[in-house]
Amino acid sequence: MKIAMIGTGYVGLVSGVCFSDFGHDVVCVDKNAGKIAKLQAGQVPIFEPGLADLLAKNVQAGRLSFTLDLAGAVAGADAVFIAVGTPARRGDGHADLSYVMAAAEEIGTALTGYTVVVTKSTVPVGTNRKVAKAVRAANPQAAFDVASNPEFLREGAAIDDFMRPDRVVVGVESETARKVMAEVYRPLFLRDFPVVFTGLESAEMIKYAANAFLATKITFINEIAALCEKVGADIKDVSKGMGLDGRIGNKFLHAGPGYGGSCFPKDTKALARIGQEHAVPMQITETVIKVNEEIKRRMLDKIIDLCDGSVNGKTIGVLGVTFKPNTDDMRDAPSLTILPALIGAGAKVRVCDPQGRREGEALLPGVTWCNTAYLATQDADAVVILTEWNEFRALDLARMAAKMTTPRMADLRNIYAPQAVLQAGFDRYLGVGR
Repeated sequence: MKIAMIGTGYVGLVSGVCFSDFGHDVVCVDKNAGKIAKLQAGQVPIFEPGLADLLAKNVQAGRLSFTLDLAGAVAGADAVFIAVGTPARRGDGHADLSYVMAAAEEIGTALTGYTVVVTKSTVPVGTNRKVAKAVRAANPQAAFDVASNPEFLREGAAIDDFMRPDRVVVGVESETARKVMAEVYRPLFLRDFPVVFTGLESAEMIKYAANAFLATKITFINEIAALCEKVGADIKDVSKGMGLDGRIGNKFLHAGPGYGGSCFPKDTKALARIGQEHAVPMQITETVIKVNEEIKRRMLDKIIDLCDGSVNGKTIGVLGVTFKPNTDDMRDAPSLTILPALIGAGAKVRVCDPQGRREGEALLPGVTWCNTAYLATQDADAVVILTEWNEFRALDLARMAAKMTTPRMADLRNIYAPQAVLQAGFDRYLGVGR
């Protein structure tokens, strides 16, 4: 099949590359000439394990290309995916649909035959009907259907998620559109991965409901962690005991400095806004948003307590600034709240992150970037683990402690056993929920 992917951001690029690996002919479109030039040269603008190799493989096979020419990509396509950004709007938290609607209008003018226009971007309920109106207004004679196909890709594991999904959700209203989408995902049908066909509104809601639930799960365990610290329980044991219950499951029960990234923050805000607009307040989701921000500030208090009540004039080594490992994404990362606050309180902050510097240099002015964890913590008064990159899981703790001015650790991801840290020469260890 011929597929056009409008937008080469995280979702668009990963989806386009993976669809081409399914055997489809895929053209990825973007308005950013610099980005397209890099992609045409084989340079991947984001960090995602395995993506560069998969891209090169399918470009070489002739199934994948990149262009600025939307009209040329859309002409004759069986399916056109809209995968542009829907950031939270300033002021009201609602998803900004301006990029989606602009893409829909431009697609409408370029359609040449029956096409399924598929919204891959995360959009509020009712958006696909607005997309259909925009396409129809741009081209009253166009033969098309719309479909909702929300993404469920985890950054750092996106290719595996696409190729071996828990489920694929497709919202359609016509049998013709259903058949086209079934053919698009035919390789997954053949391997018996679940593809859920539903209506447009249900597909749109599934995405928001799923992300809000996962954000709630993270926030819940972080609140339990705070209580564990007061009563003497260990959140690692509590999480394990909870997660073994099949009704709950063990995923997203890891205490830490709060959720961030490209999805949970904006999707929870958007869902809360949708509820307000329909006079059905999403009280749990609204509370999750509030508590998540409080959790980030609580982490700052932990670090200050570790430094005897003040970080003024002290050097803090920070390991990890991206919102999670195996990505360079800094969007709504806890580090963007914690590190500026440390600097504002007078601390000297040194940072080590395997992929975070490209975005982090602009977002975290005033920090010093180091190439290794040992350089970041040399002569430091404390080390803070913010992101659980694999290379931070097996550090030579004795070597690190010996080079620090005061060997103290705030392990905000609980990747080390407290006793092991203390035995390695650290004076103090603070985890989360321990």
